Amino acid sequence: STFTIVFAIGIVTWPGVARLTRAEFLKIKEREYVLAERAIGAPNRRIMWRIILPNALPPLIVATTLGVGVAILFEAGLSFLGLGDSNTYSWGYMIGSSRDYIWDTWWAVTFPGLAIFLTVLSTSLIGDGLNDALNPKLRLR
Repeated sequence: STFTIVFAIGIVTWPGVARLTRAEFLKIKEREYVLAERAIGAPNRRIMWRIILPNALPPLIVATTLGVGVAILFEAGLSFLGLGDSNTYSWGYMIGSSRDYIWDTWWAVTFPGLAIFLTVLSTSLIGDGLNDALNPKLRLR
């Protein structure tokens, strides 16, 4: 089912984002502005949510949007191999079912492949744009 595919992709891909999140938090918590907040007596919850998380978001957003692109490719690959949801007609399934007729009907493979490409590219560009919009280091003062 679709839920099983989404669950499997999530189980396979979450450790990378978790490691990146942990590494960013460990790196940022040693910065001077975090130590200054700690020195004035700010609680750990405030430091984590108001100081560390906004500074850790840009690489996490980029990693998440790249992960969405990887998930789309992963699902398309599973459907191409016939391991996807049989009740859902996806782009990978369209390419896989048309591979025997690739020389006669080239458009049956080309257009779903272009749709996958454009979708993954657009999610990556959206992630890059969100990085530029939310990165506090890039904001003008």
